[in-house]
Amino acid sequence: MLNYEVDPACLQKYVPAGTELDSFDGKTYVSLVGFQFCRTKLLGTIPIPFHTDFEEINLRFYVRRSEDGEARRGVVFVTEIVPKRAIAFAARLFYNENYVRRPMAHRVFSKDSKVEAEYSWRTGNQSCKLQAHASGTPSLPAEGSLEQFITEHYWGYSRQSGGGTVEYHVSHIPWKVWHATYAEFSGDTRDLYGEEFSRVLTKTPASAFIADGSPVKVLRGCALSSCLPAVGGSLSDKDRRRTST
Repeated sequence: MLNYEVDPACLQKYVPAGTELDSFDGKTYVSLVGFQFCRTKLLGTIPIPFHTDFEEINLRFYVRRSEDGEARRGVVFVTEIVPKRAIAFAARLFYNENYVRRPMAHRVFSKDSKVEAEYSWRTGNQSCKLQAHASGTPSLPAEGSLEQFITEHYWGYSRQSGGGTVEYHVSHIPWKVWHATYAEFSGDTRDLYGEEFSRVLTKTPASAFIADGSPVKVLRGCALSSCLPAVGGSLSDKDRRRTST
């Protein structure tokens, strides 16, 4: 997980209705995240043959909203990259998220106390790659730390074509993390993210870490206005194990 400080003004047009940008110590962040889906099931019960294990890379930022006095901290995805057309199609259809297909690869290496994770995608003849190296033993993020802020957003928000917002709950145990001793992103992302985000990704990350991941369940989504299921079946249950960088 590579995390970059960003001008909040560049995110405003992506903020779903009913939410507001979340910040840490007065700073706003976007994260470039690479991970593996493993043993994925659509609607929590339906495995799609040859499409249960695959990579994803996403660019995301953080929002919050209040519901009956409860502070809900969540994630909004700018773009999500997957390696197969059927996955991208199903994700757009069922979850109404901005999924795109690109040829992808990953490498996760662990030996003794060292761990390395690398995820990449290709556009034409160009390759984009994020990577991080770490060592030691992973641990739960310190209370009140940036790592805790980044990893412990348990809600997702998706803008709908009609201007509404779908909210869904994401359930998983807190992840242990390794602080990166080295982290880098390389490549030209203008075709996916535009000029502004591409400039952000040329900078040194404000923080970077590798998370150990866990089983994850994404519960059914509902529209904020009426809490009715979203068009297209909304967001549904998925179980996945993630190794993230």
